Amino acid sequence: MYLRFGWVVGNAGLIGTLIIVTIATSITFLTALSVCAIATDKVVRVGGAYYMISRSLGIETGGAVGISLYFAQALSVALYTIGFAESVIQTFPGLNQLYVALVITILVGILALTSASIAIKAQYFIMAAIVLSLISFFFGHSLVDSQPQWLSAPPENAVPFWSVFAVFFPAVTGIMAGVNLSGDLKDPVKSLPTGTLAAVATGYLIYMILPIFLALRADSVSLISDPLLMTRLSFWGPAILLGVWGATLSSAIGSILGAPRVLQAIARDGVLPKYLSFLGSGHGRDDEPRNGTLVSLAIAIAAVCIGDLNIIAPILTMFFLTTYLVLNVAAAIEGFLQSPSFRPSFRVHWSLSLLGALGCLGVMILIDLRATIVAAIIVIAIYFWLQRRELTTTWGDVRRGMWMALIGTGIFQIGEQDDTKNWRPHILVLSGAPRKRWSLIELADGLSHNSSLMTVSSVLPSGSRDLAQQNQLERTIREYLQKRGIRALVRVITAADPFDGAVRLVEAYGLGPLVPNTIVMGDSEEPSRREAFCRAIAEIHASQRNLVIFHENQKQGFGFRRTIDVWWGGLQNNGSLMLLLAYLLRTDINWRNARIYLKLVVADELGAAAARDNLNELCDRLRIEVIPKIIIAHQRSFDEILAQSSRNCDLVFLGMAAPQENFIEYYEKLQARVANLPSTIFVLAATDFAFGEVLTE
Repeated sequence: MYLRFGWVVGNAGLIGTLIIVTIATSITFLTALSVCAIATDKVVRVGGAYYMISRSLGIETGGAVGISLYFAQALSVALYTIGFAESVIQTFPGLNQLYVALVITILVGILALTSASIAIKAQYFIMAAIVLSLISFFFGHSLVDSQPQWLSAPPENAVPFWSVFAVFFPAVTGIMAGVNLSGDLKDPVKSLPTGTLAAVATGYLIYMILPIFLALRADSVSLISDPLLMTRLSFWGPAILLGVWGATLSSAIGSILGAPRVLQAIARDGVLPKYLSFLGSGHGRDDEPRNGTLVSLAIAIAAVCIGDLNIIAPILTMFFLTTYLVLNVAAAIEGFLQSPSFRPSFRVHWSLSLLGALGCLGVMILIDLRATIVAAIIVIAIYFWLQRRELTTTWGDVRRGMWMALIGTGIFQIGEQDDTKNWRPHILVLSGAPRKRWSLIELADGLSHNSSLMTVSSVLPSGSRDLAQQNQLERTIREYLQKRGIRALVRVITAADPFDGAVRLVEAYGLGPLVPNTIVMGDSEEPSRREAFCRAIAEIHASQRNLVIFHENQKQGFGFRRTIDVWWGGLQNNGSLMLLLAYLLRTDINWRNARIYLKLVVADELGAAAARDNLNELCDRLRIEVIPKIIIAHQRSFDEILAQSSRNCDLVFLGMAAPQENFIEYYEKLQARVANLPSTIFVLAATDFAFGEVLTE
């Protein structure tokens, strides 16, 4: 940036340049504040920015940003050494640029391989060269026969303000040099905030003073057209070249030290495939990442041999800015959630971190929109690759806190009662052991298909498990369901009687207004338990829950999943709920080819025509693809009609009467009615909800 500073001042003018420096440094300063907040909350180990992001936003986000950051740093070594070689060739035209770049790259790599401490000590000599160049410039002189620019406006053909800003901004993005060496610091909690903020302040001071001296000493045309102008304005011109060379070498050393440590941390966390785990090993007392350094050096040498990196340079800049953006987002989320575990000694209000993130995003778009899009695609692709690998970690991250905050807010926003516009079946499955009643879970999953809440529950005999064993059993069931592609919560309780336990679970389970509104349970054909089973049905119905009882044909199961019969009795609650459930089931992928037959029994031919017209009109109005079918009784009983009409279907929906006197006798007749039918679902709708309005909305 040394040699480009005159160009910036010439095109933007002194006032414009000071504004550019202030805006750019403000974004960097906000990012530095976010780094300080995270760094003083936890010990930042090897990996720097990757370590911070992965411990805050999760290993997938950290890995996606970390892998991109690693390649940006490794390739930046080549960018800096090529830049060094270009400036050397301008001074010594007889040298070969490629050979100079290769030699410097190898020397920088050897320095990093030898010891990080030696490489850091070498930075003191480089800093001395930079300080010497600044002193030489400040004690320099004005351009001969030139009218200084001072406060005059830029020339008419000057580059636009934001284009100049895009060129300057990378000059203030070097604050990660110390963060990348976090694992090598004796006290990173203290050193990272101090060093990072000091670097920002020092850079801002120098960048604010340089434009003033340039504007006082040279005209706009010279500032824009002469890249070596600062050598002509200095007390001793070669000192400027020493400063330029020192700055590029310092950046190259910072990158060759930082990149392997990011790679080492990524490999140790298992982000990389197992065959690359050797990159996580360290050597010596200081845990030097030699394997990672060799790989990084090889990448840099290959990039130097390619030579022209101008095409990918903007994308690398976007990777750096993405890192800063995500660091700001991590600090903003941590600060906003105010989790008890987030207790930084350097406190920053979350709005400042959010402002820093927005600033980074805006700068990315201003610098190069296409490069921003390409970088975003790469980072997102890596994120989804890591997500598919289902990486496990030994640490928690902020994502759980985010979801808890959203749930907490949402619980108080939803009403006490379901509304017809947003109704869905939130299902409690009384399945017992999932392997024994898997068809119940399949049915419930088909009705919810990941769009509503589903809980798989089991009632165990009293005293058979203590609380710790119940929790372990819940985890075992949850893992079993996940392996089979079922997304569900799990609840296990104990009770002296399974049906009393089921009723107690229905009464107590839930969180505020978010309770299961639909109970799915299997039919009980054991005569000795029928009274308790019917009593449970009555109590669950009294609690205003929908009841779905699955009477399974053990031989047939769900058949071919091609035909669903819904026996229609009108738009009253049972009929509407049955049709809704059949529709939801048909939208499940396993039932996508099924046809729903809406069957209505009429006494004679006189009523058939009117019933057919009414049913056709209803089907058109409900916007559900069903096939209406009118069946004339011809003095046959409903049981005969049911047996004949539904014997070849795959699933039957039947409404069930609300429990009253002699309900046990009624239920026994209901079971006898479907004894030889395919699998049948008895539906008993809650009386306090207008399911007909859900259909007619």
